[in-house]
Amino acid sequence: MKFHYSKEDLKPRAAKLQRFLEILPGACSWTILLGLVFLSIFFPFSAAILIVAFYLSWIMRIMYSTIFLVFSYIQLNIESKTNWMHRIQGIDDLGPYLEKIRPKKFGRHWRQRASHKIHLDQLDKLLTSKDLPPASGNIYHLVLFPVIKEGRDILEPAIEAISRQNFPLKQIVIVFALEERAAPLVQKAVIELVKKYKNVFFDCFTVMHPAAVPGEARVKGANVTSAAKESAAFFQNRQIHFENVVVSCFDADTVVSPNYFACLTYHFMVCPDRLRASFQPIPVYHNNIWNVPGFARVVETGSSFFLLIEATNPEKLVTFSSHSMSFKALVDVDYWPVDMISDDSAIFWKAYIHYDGQYRVVPMYVTLSMDVVCADNWWQTAQNVYKQKQRWAWGVENFPIVTRAFLKSKKIPLYQRLRLGFKLFEGHLSWATSGFILSLIGWLPVVFARREFSSSVVYYNVPDIANTIFSLGFFAVCITIVLSLSLLPKTKTRHRWLLKIGHAFEWLMVPLILVLFSALPALHAQTRLMLGKYLEFWVTDKHRTK
Repeated sequence: MKFHYSKEDLKPRAAKLQRFLEILPGACSWTILLGLVFLSIFFPFSAAILIVAFYLSWIMRIMYSTIFLVFSYIQLNIESKTNWMHRIQGIDDLGPYLEKIRPKKFGRHWRQRASHKIHLDQLDKLLTSKDLPPASGNIYHLVLFPVIKEGRDILEPAIEAISRQNFPLKQIVIVFALEERAAPLVQKAVIELVKKYKNVFFDCFTVMHPAAVPGEARVKGANVTSAAKESAAFFQNRQIHFENVVVSCFDADTVVSPNYFACLTYHFMVCPDRLRASFQPIPVYHNNIWNVPGFARVVETGSSFFLLIEATNPEKLVTFSSHSMSFKALVDVDYWPVDMISDDSAIFWKAYIHYDGQYRVVPMYVTLSMDVVCADNWWQTAQNVYKQKQRWAWGVENFPIVTRAFLKSKKIPLYQRLRLGFKLFEGHLSWATSGFILSLIGWLPVVFARREFSSSVVYYNVPDIANTIFSLGFFAVCITIVLSLSLLPKTKTRHRWLLKIGHAFEWLMVPLILVLFSALPALHAQTRLMLGKYLEFWVTDKHRTK
């Protein structure tokens, strides 16, 4: 029986389970935080033991993440100059192509040789699978841009970047998913862009999403679903098979590199189970990074690094922000949820459940650039960053639905359900609590220490242990700073090195950022879900400084 991926229209028993599971993450987060405060005041010795154990687990996780961040950055660097189109053309004639390139050593630099080795391994797996792809000339890309208040200054750079692709533009279809309630100036901008670029691509058109549709919430998923259904009719009328179409759902500010669609096509072709896979690039927030306050730069750089780390473990990777997938899979799972805010992660879970666990995310070591949240002043920017992080943390709404599906499923292996369910739950729990424990609660046992505790060995050792752990953490932050400086885009400013030095010192705000723009919005989102005060979709403010 097909699983209903929604919290709405549930039978009484399922509705009670759904409500219990909605309460669970927030209740656990508050229990951990208030429990540690209570123990710190009345049982500081016990609290100190627990906090030291948390510090040790935290530093192990940080060191682990730092190692894999470096590995991921190296692979991103390895693939930065890959000729994807040349590889695509080779796959079209796979047998002779493999015989030709296998005995050769490509390039003098270690990066070129490493990239070639990865390429050979992927081709061998493809050949072994016997699931050969369609010819590259028959693969089409559908790119959806949801629009509600983004002006031409945001939209045109995104479309212009696609028009400069090292990939046949006549195999790309651009669709603006325009909300009916968008302002007249926004609608006019979309009309002008369609007129300008219609003949540049295979096609470029607009799908107007009605303002009020029964059963839909005012969320992005409802808008892009409407556009995807119209696009399905578009491809059917032209007798283009859905199996040959890759759909990318991009935020309106997404600017891709010239090799992006060639890289996406390559990964689609070499993936043996391409119709049951999503493809996740690495988002970086570089479009306006030098025009925003320093704390916003650090917040969004941290988000990019989190995706780099996650990319090293594809088995646990979930789609985030701008991503791509087979259009056939999208149609099979009945498109994005139309009543959920976290559509980018929800579509992965929806597909994973629909295909009984036979669905995965393929990481792509290629970047696409988006806007850092900004406003007219730093205070409004801080408010907007907080709202955006709260919206991201609202991905916790997937937990009760996914858990209900896992409890009901007989075909997904028990180990997979336990592993992924725990990761989903623990990830949100850690998100809402770690920042508070590290920055605030961790020092309470010493503050509230009783006389008998103050004379104990633990009392004297806790600060030393904490200092050692934070020294290791600082080492990890230093590595992060170096990587962030290497990823930053160039600026036309006269003294660029001063900007980079300033950005390095901005990382000293990490303890404050962990609380204000990570733990607090996550706890806020979980508390709202726990109380049944469901979040409404908030559209990020985006504008460019000329």
